[in-house]
Amino acid sequence: MKVIDATDSIAGRLASTVAKIAMEGEQVVIINAEKAVVSGSKKEVERIYLEKIHRGSRYHGPYQPKMPDRLLRRIIRGMLPYKKETGLKALRRIKVFAGEPDDYKGKAEKLVSTQRTNKVKKFMTISDIVKRIGGKL
Repeated sequence: MKVIDATDSIAGRLASTVAKIAMEGEQVVIINAEKAVVSGSKKEVERIYLEKIHRGSRYHGPYQPKMPDRLLRRIIRGMLPYKKETGLKALRRIKVFAGEPDDYKGKAEKLVSTQRTNKVKKFMTISDIVKRIGGKL
């Protein structure tokens, strides 16, 4: 089992890395999902997520998550072939938590390849995105 801390990780890079690990058959637990970042200007990122929320109807979908752990899980799902059996099994191997549960304290590792560098000046954390699209933390 691999425990990953999402603090200051770029969400897309984290998602692709986690999807790859899960497809290889390993259990993955992600903690501090609300601290992951999405790169881009705040206006642009907010526009993209609000557009996803308002697409379709509230009765027939498509439904977008408004909680940080579920939002990150949805991003990871986009990196998997979740409509096929192998992708669905891989998605079931992934657990995402907002905050740090007591079970995983001190066990987390940071993936260096997904960490935000000083070059990324424009970004928005997932908790900021959730607040702007009307979710609760």
